[in-house]
Amino acid sequence: MYKVVLKATTLAHDIVKKVVVDGDCVVDATLGNGNDTIFLNSLTPNGIVYSFEVQKHAVDKFRSLIEEKKLKNIEVIHDGHENMDKYIKTKVKAIMFNLGYLPGSDKTVTTKSDTTLKAVEKGLNILSPGGIMTIAAYIGHDEGEKEAEEVVKYVSQLDSKCYSIMKINFINRKNAPFLIVIEKNDNLREDI
Repeated sequence: MYKVVLKATTLAHDIVKKVVVDGDCVVDATLGNGNDTIFLNSLTPNGIVYSFEVQKHAVDKFRSLIEEKKLKNIEVIHDGHENMDKYIKTKVKAIMFNLGYLPGSDKTVTTKSDTTLKAVEKGLNILSPGGIMTIAAYIGHDEGEKEAEEVVKYVSQLDSKCYSIMKINFINRKNAPFLIVIEKNDNLREDI
């Protein structure tokens, strides 16, 4: 029996796995503990996963996990996601953002709206037509609320002929994370 799990991250995975095929280039814009990176690698073991993280201890911990599990085709980059264009020189099929702070770590170290907006913009530029970007936004802390507002404001202004954008949120849970899904249209549609 299939069980529905209503979590922003689970919904993001369900959507991304309908788009990514083996051999694709994909991006985890916020490595953290590596859950999205491992998920993306499982979808495209013969492709490549680029993963960005600013916290050195998280990068080191995940690199050890890569060796331990003998994972292949993962490029862990100790740099901010706003610099993804310095490392990725090809089109990508999916980009996943999981905003906020690293669970189990210093909660004062969070993603910030200025760098996240740059990363979203750069990500949209390298996203291939028909590709998907997911953004799980957490509003239960001050920076998260500001960041989420800025991201929603930015993506709301994107051209509907180029992008289809959806916001999925809980209506009965205060401060629950929400999910933004952006599909880069593979052709200009007049019916939008």
